[in-house]
Amino acid sequence: MSRTLMIQGTASGAGKTTLVAAFCRILANKGYNVAPFKSQNMSNYSYKWDGFEISQAQAMQAMAAKIEPSPHMNPILLKPLGNYRSSILLQGKFYKKMDANDYYEKFVLKHGMRVALDSFKILSQKYDLVIMEGAGSPAEINLQKFDIANMLLAERLNSPVILVADIEKGGSFASIIGTMSLLPKKHQKMVRGFLINKFQGNADLLKPGLRKIKQITSKSVLGVIPKIKMNLPNEDSLDDRIHLFNKGNRKKINSELDRLARTVSTHVDIKSIERLFA
Repeated sequence: MSRTLMIQGTASGAGKTTLVAAFCRILANKGYNVAPFKSQNMSNYSYKWDGFEISQAQAMQAMAAKIEPSPHMNPILLKPLGNYRSSILLQGKFYKKMDANDYYEKFVLKHGMRVALDSFKILSQKYDLVIMEGAGSPAEINLQKFDIANMLLAERLNSPVILVADIEKGGSFASIIGTMSLLPKKHQKMVRGFLINKFQGNADLLKPGLRKIKQITSKSVLGVIPKIKMNLPNEDSLDDRIHLFNKGNRKKINSELDRLARTVSTHVDIKSIERLFA
């Protein structure tokens, strides 16, 4: 059975996708057999490979891990159709179209969770480590009871969690502490530390805030990662980076992933990350 770690965020766009890719590349370079996993993803940008279709984000993370994509890396993909309806793909294949009410009330906690756990089991039998990506925020209190992409899954798998905040948008200290306060106590205990992402400036100026976070939550900030401009496919993007998976661009993406890994490993306590798998 593989060991696992989940990267969650205080909000969408905090940098979960990029950091999972970074950790996949860092750990692969250290000799680990590692795979990415996102149980449930909503995006119209997918990647087709060998007869199946998953989010391009997980395909990019697979490249970071130096492995081939698998339908089990993104077992549930929702492709929005508008009017609260989506096309549902399960393990890379079209399942059905569904509206939001039916998805949450009739599908997600039974069939959805079972599909996610089945895919995770398949990956865990093949890889030493699985780096899981959450979705949105675990503190969406209206959705927490249905949220198989964040704490419900982490709880089922007994996975440690790292929470990422985007400091560029402002309010990152409040978002970390606010997110923690909105989690049930049992889920607060699963969070092992925090990452502050997209920082620009002198990191020494953050020290009073980092101490306050530790004082309030009893958990440490494991790294402050600078903002870096990356030419990588986005999870859900309208820019031209979605074309980077075209034939001939693998070398370019690999170069960017190496640069990302170097930056993150310089600013994050990687040994603390590795200890979470023990």
